[in-house]
Amino acid sequence: MSVDECRSFFVSLGEPPYRANQVLEWVYHALASSYQEMTSIPTYLRRRLSEIAPLEGARVLARKKAREGTVKLLVGFADGNAVETVLMPHDYGLSLCVSSQVGCQMGCVFCASGLSGFVRNLSCGEMIAQLIAGSREAGAGRRVNSVVLMGTGEPLANYEQVLKFIRLINWNRGFGVGYRHITLSTCGLVPGIERLAGEGLPITLSVSLHAPDDETRSAIMKVSQVWGVSDVVRACVDYAERTGRRVTYEYSLIAGVNDSLAHADRLAHLIKGTLCHVNLIPLNPVPETGFARSPRQVVADFSKILTEAGIEVTIRREMGTDIDAACGQLRRRELARGKAGRR
Repeated sequence: MSVDECRSFFVSLGEPPYRANQVLEWVYHALASSYQEMTSIPTYLRRRLSEIAPLEGARVLARKKAREGTVKLLVGFADGNAVETVLMPHDYGLSLCVSSQVGCQMGCVFCASGLSGFVRNLSCGEMIAQLIAGSREAGAGRRVNSVVLMGTGEPLANYEQVLKFIRLINWNRGFGVGYRHITLSTCGLVPGIERLAGEGLPITLSVSLHAPDDETRSAIMKVSQVWGVSDVVRACVDYAERTGRRVTYEYSLIAGVNDSLAHADRLAHLIKGTLCHVNLIPLNPVPETGFARSPRQVVADFSKILTEAGIEVTIRREMGTDIDAACGQLRRRELARGKAGRR
């Protein structure tokens, strides 16, 4: 429930609306897993809530920790579905990568997220469950201070629930994640980008571009067959102008596909002079796709061309390659293990 929905719920029970603040603080700030822990709530109300609104938390089905501290969790829900969430340590604190769908229907050929097909959207509560799991994993005295919607799924294809999630985790008496510390990643659903620009939320928009021209991008991303590269960049420029927020273009470098100097030149001409930043990503290999990451020198040469064009560039620090950190890999592995166990 949103804060307002929760207040209305308690009013419907004949309780004062401030009970919503109390319960949500216990769940989101104190990470309480049962009403019995909520000592500021009267005993009679705790008992009643246990009967009519049980706290059915998600279960962590699998956990993998990388050498550099990244932790990937497979979070299972009541219907048997599961998604991945990744806790990542940085010098500025802890960030959590959250999934917005079970599976993905975008069909990017280098990504593991959609290999098992699309199942369904996640609810706001199921996205919150990932943040609770990540916060518990972080442990006492540490908190998740930034959230990236970059896990499995396309956030803008689950617009209403994702926006509800963003507003709820920003609530200052709960998780208190600042809007400027929330990033939404999209593969380029232009109508969704345009709608998001009108929300008045100063979150960071990250766009999986991965190619500077329609021919290359359409070969690796089906979405480009609907909205071309120029459409996506135009929507991003509008987003930056309306929000004042710099757009990040994610660019996974795939050996022999999109990593030539000509690709770098085209990208530079496409976005030069706009309020943006490019995040170059050495591909996190997914064996089923057959794609390989670009050599280090190729990545460096690509970056140099963009930098010389006056474009801000970073090369993503590799995290979690030893724990199948690419979106969808752990879920696929657990699904395969389950099928093998039923034979």
